Amino acid sequence: MSRATDVLLTATAPAIWGSTYIVTTQLLPAGYPLTVAMLRALPAGLLLLLVVRQLPQGIWWGRTFLLGALNFSFFWAMLFVSAYRLPGGVAATVGAIQPLIVLGLSRAVMGTTVHPLSVIAGLAGIGGVALLVLTPSASLDPIGIAAGLAGAVSMAFGTVLSRHWQPPVPPLTFTAWQLTAGGLLLVPVALFFEPALPVPTAQNLVGFLFLGLIGAALTYIVWFRGLAKLGPAAISPLGFLSPLVAVVLGWAMLGQNLSWLQMAGMVVVLASVWLSQWAQASRPVPVRSGAATPFAAPPSAR
Repeated sequence: MSRATDVLLTATAPAIWGSTYIVTTQLLPAGYPLTVAMLRALPAGLLLLLVVRQLPQGIWWGRTFLLGALNFSFFWAMLFVSAYRLPGGVAATVGAIQPLIVLGLSRAVMGTTVHPLSVIAGLAGIGGVALLVLTPSASLDPIGIAAGLAGAVSMAFGTVLSRHWQPPVPPLTFTAWQLTAGGLLLVPVALFFEPALPVPTAQNLVGFLFLGLIGAALTYIVWFRGLAKLGPAAISPLGFLSPLVAVVLGWAMLGQNLSWLQMAGMVVVLASVWLSQWAQASRPVPVRSGAATPFAAPPSAR
């Protein structure tokens, strides 16, 4: 499979994540963010575990729960705090800093060379997202800003460490481990901070099934596969596609206005994604001496 095909396939994950807002607001009960996050992760993770029938071994127990917290539990919790305390545009713009954090962490943790064009693409992506979603009336809340930044840092660390540690299993199994761990960590938090979820309607069940099976299980299998193939610096900018898809869906399905500034933002976002991929295309992801091939078990892990 060519690099371009790998990029396009990986890009479907953040594109589908762009539907999370419309699914959550239109199909799920309001006011249960932690419970929704838990029900998005845990059932999907358990289902995948039934398919793969493989549990972590040795050091991977600790790594799995750490990555599950970084990529799911803590990230989703901070994401919801940011979304509740900030206008959606501000929250999305704050979260858009993640690709730049990934570049810095990749340099610090894996010694990856930071291409100047990748930095420019990251800054352009933030500007494009701002044009897409910010409004003149957008207000700032310090706690919301802090939560948005914490979520971006969490996901960035999870992305880099997932590639750095090179799990000894295929993406399907790796996704099953992390979703289950992330969901389990969210159970006590949701039970403590939120009331019991009301009896779900048929509409609620459709929303939960979509977010769990498509928006979590399937997309993260694709995302972790892309991470192994392309590296953190290449796939992280693809996250700019999420707010773009969210705006398009709001226009197409909810009748929301689409201004010329937002259309300009779409062009900037797509250009930043293209530039980031062009900058990485001639720079294959370095594999450290003695490191295992991604998703191939080293002798000690078999």
